[in-house]
Amino acid sequence: MTSSIAWINGLWGTAASLNLPLDDRALLLADGLFETVLVSYGKPQLLQEHLQRWSNSAALLGMDAPPQRDALEPVIEAAIQRSQLSEADGVLRLNWSRGSTSQRGIGLPASGHHRFWLTLQPCTPTFSPVTTITSRHERRNTSSQLSRCKTFAYGQSIQARREAQEQGADDALLLNTAGALCCGTAANLLVQRCGQWLTPALSSGCLPGVMRGRALAQGLAVETELAPEFDTDDQAVLINSLSCRPITSHNRKPMAAAIAAVELWRSLLH
Repeated sequence: MTSSIAWINGLWGTAASLNLPLDDRALLLADGLFETVLVSYGKPQLLQEHLQRWSNSAALLGMDAPPQRDALEPVIEAAIQRSQLSEADGVLRLNWSRGSTSQRGIGLPASGHHRFWLTLQPCTPTFSPVTTITSRHERRNTSSQLSRCKTFAYGQSIQARREAQEQGADDALLLNTAGALCCGTAANLLVQRCGQWLTPALSSGCLPGVMRGRALAQGLAVETELAPEFDTDDQAVLINSLSCRPITSHNRKPMAAAIAAVELWRSLLH
């Protein structure tokens, strides 16, 4: 039977049983990064791409480099064995914070050690359709470095999704500060138009998602600026490492369900 597992400072347990110090900047200031990696039948999928984004983001935010692959793989393999996920799907979360500090305020600590921990739990990839709205309150910042990093700070996404659910939709799409369509609350946006998959460029403020990057690298999608409203015949999906969800209506207007969303997502894993 599969189970959830967690690791921090050499200790194994569950996410509920292990402790993070209350002076860790991840808790105090959301000062850190994470990656969510699909584990499929005991194999982390696209691990190198996730680690590259992790490392790039740490450098961009002035953090120490996170653990390298050769140091991570034995811990990841042990987590997979302990959770008995060698014959099932799961999600691995790698966390990297700027660590504990005794000082108050947002100033960077003069000294200290960054902190790494991970969790692994069963998770089935999701392909169910979603209905969306355009958030009226939250926008992605085109010029912020944080927009390009998968940080612990998800308050904006939480509020945008809350806004959507209060209006009877499943999720929200976010415009950027220039007024162009950018992304979902926790996924990149791919729009199929005239037989071509389109996605906003990184200059839009969208996260450099791993699956988005694969679609571009394989020539399945191209970058473009997207107007705030869909064209009449557009098909669209919200895609990340754990899901590819067709948008069936937006702002209460029906949309044609994107065909072969499952096949699209699976093709990007190879």
